[in-house]
This record gives sequence, C-alpha cells and structure tokens, in this order.
Amino acid sequence: MTRSIRTPGKYLLAPLSAALLATSLAPSFVHAQERDQFSVCWSIYAGWMPWAYADVEGIVDKWAEQHGIAIDVIQVNDYVESINQFTSGNVDGCAMTNMDALTIPAASGVDSTALIINDYSNGNDGIVLKGGGELADIEGRRVNLVQFSVSHYFLARALESVGLTERDIETVNTSDADIVGLFSSSSTEAVAAWNPQLSTIAEMPDSQVVYTSAEIPGEILDMMVVHTQTLADYPALGHALVGAWYEVMALVEANDEHALTIMADAAGTDLEGYRAQLEATYLYTDPAEAVALMESPELLDTMERVADFSFTHGLLGDMAPSAGVVGIETPSGIFGDESNVQLRFDPSFTQAYLDAQ
Repeated sequence: MTRSIRTPGKYLLAPLSAALLATSLAPSFVHAQERDQFSVCWSIYAGWMPWAYADVEGIVDKWAEQHGIAIDVIQVNDYVESINQFTSGNVDGCAMTNMDALTIPAASGVDSTALIINDYSNGNDGIVLKGGGELADIEGRRVNLVQFSVSHYFLARALESVGLTERDIETVNTSDADIVGLFSSSSTEAVAAWNPQLSTIAEMPDSQVVYTSAEIPGEILDMMVVHTQTLADYPALGHALVGAWYEVMALVEANDEHALTIMADAAGTDLEGYRAQLEATYLYTDPAEAVALMESPELLDTMERVADFSFTHGLLGDMAPSAGVVGIETPSGIFGDESNVQLRFDPSFTQAYLDAQ
C-alpha cells in the first residue's frame, strides 16, 4: 500500500520513475553469473517507513556489507507500480500486502517468498463517507479506491458487516497518489484509503470515518516479498534485509525519537502525526512473534480467506478454476494447488537472526 501526500522531507530518497527503474535495474530472474548487487523497493506507508530510515542511516548498507553484498533501497511513488516492477523482475524485493502478493506476482506465475511480515493494519485502512453518517449509508454510493488492491478486500469485508455486498455500491478505480485530491471534488461520495492519506482525508471538511481495519485485525498484512529463486541462490540478501529490519525495530520499540522523527519526515508528517499512524499499526517489533505468526495455522486460514475473495473477483486469472489455483505455502501447510505453489511464507531467516542474538 503506497502512502504519501505532503512534499517529502529532506531524508526521503528521490523516487524513481518506472522507466528509470526498468532500465537501471538488472532483472532478478537472470542468474547467469554470480551477483553481489541487489535492489528492493517500497512505497510510503506507516509500516514501511523503517525502510527509509534503514536506508538513509546506512543500516541496510551495514548489514549488506557484513554479508558481502550491496542492496539498493528504492522508493516508488505508486504502490501498484512498485509491485509491477517486482513482478517484471526489475527489483529483487518489494514491500506489499499479503493479498497483493497473491493477486499480482503469484497469480502471474512469479514464485515469491514473504521474507518479513512487518505488521498488520490495525486502523491504518479506513472508509470515509462525505457528509457524515454510518457505514450502512454507503449503500448506493460511488466509492473511490485502488481497485482490486487490499483496499478492495477491506471494503468487501466492511460491507459484509452491515449486510451489504459490492452490488450495493459502485467502485471507482483511483490511484493512491490522487485519492486525497479527489475527495475534495463534489463528485466524490466515499473513499477507501490508507494512512497517511486516510488521516489527511479524515481532517478534511465534511468527512466521516465509518469503518477501519481495526475491525479485522491480522487480516491486512504488510510484508517484504522477495523472489524465491533469488533468495535460494543468494541467501545473504535475506539475512541482510532481516538484520537491518530488526535493528530498526529495536529503535521503534525503544521509542527512539531521532529514528521516529526521520521516519515521520520521510512520510511527510511530523513526529506526533507519525506516532498516531503507528498507533493504528501493529508492528511485529519482536522477531519471535513474527516467526510464531508465520508458523501459525491462523496465517493459512487468513490466506485462504484472501484467496477466496481474489477468486471471486477474478484476480487469480480469468481461467482460474478455483480459489486454490495458486498454491500458498506456510510452515503449517499448503492451501491450494501443491504443484503450483507461487507464494511462500519463510520464517527461517528471521529464526536465524534470533538464533544469532
């Protein structure tokens, strides 16, 4: 989920265009020779701002150097475009949600591994109605959102809670970069958005937040996803990313004001605003808890629910025979086609980090 509105602060990396990404980064699918240069991308969202800090403060560089490699950390303004860059092989890893990992790379036949589960949205995603009211009042309205993204899944779950379905509304596909500006338009009736856009929209006149992801805890997972073959061929990449991530998580857990201020500035907000976003984000700052989540049967249950939604909406391909057309593997088992596993959850790198402490 991309998450940005205000002009980025001085610490934020200059975003790269899709064209520049495509021409400057070597495809990760090619393993004709040994590599020591890798790249991962991310887009702005409260739970992914630690990547900005880890980059500008040299933490990724430090861990990469320890493992004899180099890692470029690239910010992409548009969330869907960042995933497209991953799917096309222009980057080795990408920050994305659990649903989008299934419906974009995995459904396209790109074997991907969730290396790190960063967090789950615990209020960072929300539905806003113009003119006030309650969630049931969304019936008959046009809803702007990033269509077929995790926001769409979130909207469907919200509608279920008040006995409505998507037939009772009209969805309007909208870039996450445009959704704030569109809310002020007289034609916009409702939006489904994520932070920091959500908080900005919620502060606008005539807005009312009527439902948030706090109602479905643990379902919208934010992750760092890496090409499975790249991870197998170059495990140093996984170890370096995990080490850098949890070094920053220790600072977040300690409420380190310097680190949080840099993250806030990169997100286009102030320290108070960023802390408010973190309150709506359940960060897995404890690596042991992240391992436990990956190993839990509940994770596979969540992914089955996500797969069912994705199949119903045609996101697994027009010819998909069932929700299990794409195999999803976790330590507790496999959902779907065991001969077509394209999305994997691997806690071994986080466990290795724990064991080394």
